[in-house]
Amino acid sequence: MATGETGFDDVTYDLISVQYHALKAGHDYGQYVRDAKNAGRDDIAEFFSSVMAEDSARAKQCHKFLKDLATSSQAGPATS
Repeated sequence: MATGETGFDDVTYDLISVQYHALKAGHDYGQYVRDAKNAGRDDIAEFFSSVMAEDSARAKQCHKFLKDLATSSQAGPATS
């Protein structure tokens, strides 16, 4: 795999980026759930909860892939 300016290969960088954004969004969605509940919109709160769970699963999957890459020869010098 090609290693970019960061020292990480593109796939590792991409996974880290997706993981970060999924975790950040999950944090923000907690506020959205509270806002919807405070507005009496449990249906919307459930929607935000579902979106939050999807991002949590996405972050966990990225973590698994990153662990796999870290123990392979494909990860590049920054993860070894």
